[in-house]
Amino acid sequence: MRVYIITLSDKGYTNEREDVSGKVICEMVTEKGYTIVNYIILPDERDLIANTLKEICDKNEADLILTTGGTGLSKRDVTPQATKDVVEYEVPGIAEAMRYNSLQITKRAMLSRSIAGVRNTTLIINLPGSPKAVKENLEFIIDELSHGIDILKGSASECARK
Repeated sequence: MRVYIITLSDKGYTNEREDVSGKVICEMVTEKGYTIVNYIILPDERDLIANTLKEICDKNEADLILTTGGTGLSKRDVTPQATKDVVEYEVPGIAEAMRYNSLQITKRAMLSRSIAGVRNTTLIINLPGSPKAVKENLEFIIDELSHGIDILKGSASECARK
C-alpha cells in the first residue's frame, strides 16, 4: 500500500515546531509494510490542503493519505473542511471508531473533528495533531485499513469475516 503523509501545521511549515506526529505515522506505517511515497508539511490553508489532496488522488499517487493536525476547534483548524471539499463520499466508521477508542482514554476526544473519505480510489484519513493521539488512533485502525483499501481498489470482493 502506498501512503502519502501530510502534516498540517503553520508552525511546522515555518520550522517553528518539530513535526513529531508525522514521524510517528512514518514509523507506524513502515512497521506494517506500507510504502511511504511522500511526506510533506503544509500550512493550515484550506485551499492549499484541498488542492494538494485532490492532486494526489487524481494522479493516483497513493492508496492512502494520512493527515495529521488541523482537526481541533481553532479558526486555523481547517483540515476536515478541506477534506470534505474533495472527497466523493465519507467513511464515517473510521472517524467514529477513532473517537470511540480515544474517548476511553480522554473525554477531550469528543472535540476531534477528524473525518475519513474517498476520492477516486484513495482513502483519506484525518488524524489528530498530537503525537500521542496519532499513535493511539492509528494503532486502533491500521490493521483494518489494508482490507478496506483492497475493497476500494477492487482487489478484494468479500467483506465478511472468515
